[in-house]
Amino acid sequence: MRRLILEEPISRTAAWSRRLAIFSLALMAVAVGLVRLRSVELSAGMSVFAFAILAACGALLLAGAGAVVIWRTGRRGVGAALTGATLALAALAWPIFLSAKAISLPMLNDVSTDINGPPYFARSAQALAARGGHAPGELETERRLPQARAYPRVQPIILDLEADEAFQLALRAAAAMGWEVVDQTRPGGRRGDGDGRIDAVARTFLLRFPDDVVVRVRPLAGQTRLDVRSVSRYGRHDFGVNAARIQAFALALQAQLDAR
Repeated sequence: MRRLILEEPISRTAAWSRRLAIFSLALMAVAVGLVRLRSVELSAGMSVFAFAILAACGALLLAGAGAVVIWRTGRRGVGAALTGATLALAALAWPIFLSAKAISLPMLNDVSTDINGPPYFARSAQALAARGGHAPGELETERRLPQARAYPRVQPIILDLEADEAFQLALRAAAAMGWEVVDQTRPGGRRGDGDGRIDAVARTFLLRFPDDVVVRVRPLAGQTRLDVRSVSRYGRHDFGVNAARIQAFALALQAQLDAR
């Protein structure tokens, strides 16, 4: 005689956790694509991204609730709950990383190798047009002081080269970094103070936000000093992006120097 064996039903909470986690990842990918391609206004794209984060948080809560239901009732769905939790944590990994950066680093969006006299940005018609009319403002020295403690490796770059050679080297390093040069002045050029300058627009890795960068090339006795300033165009906190960019430029400059 055959016996009918009834399986325990699957936990609906766990199942919905998995579905919501998959939805949050898909929505996050859509948001990143919209912002990267500039298909919508930035505020709209970031709203979609924020909703994806909320969906991932909901999936994580449902996974926890599903685990409780499974423990108490013996229902199936452990795999669904684990999948939902794993995918939700994957979606939240980047926001969690940024949150940790925001806590550990000072609230700065303007970093320079020269705290007391940072390079200024060009306001020529060419540079303003390339930046969409945007020109980074100045930051008081007092507000830059936390930078020295947070980013001690952000220092002026001294090259044992003549200013013209250092200027060309900096241009090649900027190209290697993928920066868009929007204005440039050779050392001893039209400004008459002897300094050269390279103005560029750099973009963040994931969302391709435009940030503004300027490199000042200052001749010294038998050497050249390079000062770099990097400013985020959006947000009050750069999460360490500008300091990392300046250090990456120094490495790219060294690579160009080694390749000579």
